[in-house]
Amino acid sequence: MADRLLHTAACGFEAARQLNGLPAAQRMHGHSFQASVRAQLPPDWESFPGSGVEQLGERLRTCVAPLDYRQLDLVLDDPTDANLARWIRARLDLPGPARVGIRSRADTGVELDEGGHAQVWRRYRFEAAHRLPNVPAGHQCGRMHGHGFEVVLHAAAERANGQPIDHLWLDTCWQPLARQLRHACLNDLPGLENPTSEMLAAWIWERLQPQVPGLGWVRVYETASCGANFDGTSYRIWKEFRLDSAVRLAHAPAGDARGRIHGHTFVLRLHLHAPLDQVLGWTIDYGDVKSRFDPVFRDLDHRPLHEQAQLADADTASLARWIRARAGALLPQLERLDLYQTPGCGVILNWGDAGPVVPI
Repeated sequence: MADRLLHTAACGFEAARQLNGLPAAQRMHGHSFQASVRAQLPPDWESFPGSGVEQLGERLRTCVAPLDYRQLDLVLDDPTDANLARWIRARLDLPGPARVGIRSRADTGVELDEGGHAQVWRRYRFEAAHRLPNVPAGHQCGRMHGHGFEVVLHAAAERANGQPIDHLWLDTCWQPLARQLRHACLNDLPGLENPTSEMLAAWIWERLQPQVPGLGWVRVYETASCGANFDGTSYRIWKEFRLDSAVRLAHAPAGDARGRIHGHTFVLRLHLHAPLDQVLGWTIDYGDVKSRFDPVFRDLDHRPLHEQAQLADADTASLARWIRARAGALLPQLERLDLYQTPGCGVILNWGDAGPVVPI
């Protein structure tokens, strides 16, 4: 599959609303919302090469400004998360289809795909212990240990019969599993004798999918920086890195601050796709991803990226393409990378399945 570059942006706004569909939400209440957008932008959309991330962010901020510190039901008839996303999408005026999301709480959101179809997502947390019985001798995961696991469920917002799948329905379906998983040793649960992130994602999928026929993905965070996705067929994992790097944009016009040396704490997520190892129960060891990527990481972290000889420019899109070229040989299972220069603002470069995105 050819490389596809998406620019991403996110911004927040404060607003109050009343919702007719939920009893508690019928009272006036408020949220710190986050709006997000992913779009494939033509090069001539940028005011100068490398400015696309900031321009998309400014376009999004301008779009949501009428919602900030407003009573949303005076702007929209029914200001649900999905309808807010539709309102924003209709006003962004981007050159091509875009995915637009709304996060109304840290654990709750909606995303519209390029066709305008809504998918809801909900994040859950539980504390549990596990050990991986089939790892090589001496591997740290062979010892009993614990995590604060997080699970994100993604589901189509409507069932085939037109009935909605909302966050409360996901909560209802999740609760029986939560009771089994919370404060448990996962190895003791039938079907989780080898409780890797991949096996846990599949275990959850098998129990939820009959109740949630629009279930799209189950995402398991084993730690804050790594985890696995399962869609009923394929397993994918990701590993996250943070890069404290200096940059200077070569094409910034005279007087533009981005032409000066500045810097970011970049967040980089590597997404990998591989068959499941039937003995180990994982696709790739997270530790192996870290060690194989280490030569690239060392060339990026605490470095002036604009001085890299092979890097055409130090903007986020150019940097993502450079990482893809360098890391591809070290990690042939790599199929996508997300690179954010600030929270939610950056690029996604993929040459496999785009998969779900949850805001940082």
